[in-house]
Amino acid sequence: MQAGGRKVATVFGGSGFIGRYVVKRLAERGHVVRVAVRDPEAALFLKPMGVPGQIVPVGVSVTDDAGVAAVVSGAEVVVNLVGILHETRTATFKAIQGEAPGRIGRAAAAAGAHAVVHLSAIGADPASPSAYARSKAEGEEAVRAAFPGATILRPSIVFGPEDGFFNRFAALAQFLPALPLYGGGETRFQPVHVGDVADAVMAALDRPEAAGRTYELGGPRVYRFRELLAYILEVTGRRRLLLPLPWSVGRLQARLFELLPNPPLTRDQLLLLQRDNVVAPGALTLAELGIRPKAVEAIVPGYLARFRRRGTSRVAAA
Repeated sequence: MQAGGRKVATVFGGSGFIGRYVVKRLAERGHVVRVAVRDPEAALFLKPMGVPGQIVPVGVSVTDDAGVAAVVSGAEVVVNLVGILHETRTATFKAIQGEAPGRIGRAAAAAGAHAVVHLSAIGADPASPSAYARSKAEGEEAVRAAFPGATILRPSIVFGPEDGFFNRFAALAQFLPALPLYGGGETRFQPVHVGDVADAVMAALDRPEAAGRTYELGGPRVYRFRELLAYILEVTGRRRLLLPLPWSVGRLQARLFELLPNPPLTRDQLLLLQRDNVVAPGALTLAELGIRPKAVEAIVPGYLARFRRRGTSRVAAA
């Protein structure tokens, strides 16, 4: 399971937000990293993270048995980070998040891989009203059935310079007079730093006791949704109304947004917003992996600085 004397790691979804951090850490460890992605050209930015020939983007679909088997062949470790936020005609929750993890697990087992790490999400639940959450639960069951020693990581919302949460709302606050608080903005989140998630992947690969276990990953503090939006406004120096909206209005808006190619909100995401997204009592956490989580306040202001109005100081939300 070595290429030119180096151990091989296969990372599905390695060019994504979390993936780039995992690939960098694996490369630093000396692995040859096969980055399994739909568009290998879009993953070329990863290559400077290693020496020539160390990071190899490979075009593969996680719905293709033969392609998955080929990219996993000879790999010592396999990491699956693939996920979608909304469905399209060619990518459904069931195919990408429900069935593909089992396919990856079977390929890893057949290849004799030593370890598999699968990224799921807090809220994965076969009984959830959300198709996203149900597919996440299905994926967990499928990968464990195929590779019983797989480690499952369930993060809350993940923050970092390339994130889709803090950056999105900071961008919206540049031109919207108000930011919506669906259901009053009372849903709770436990944001976790992308570097801590990547470190959790590496710890899961390193620690024999992590095999077959599930960890829930959250940061040091729990916030209500309204608190997170108020913090974004404070950091970017903007005064915007935080507008409570009933769930019924959110569903109507989401139905319209779903007509867009990349909807900012879907009805399924709204279902997710109706449940808290925090580490469950008694769950294994970052602490059991030897990781002390970073705080939102220590990281987020640095990368939201580009959204600040010139000549303003931090102000509280209206």
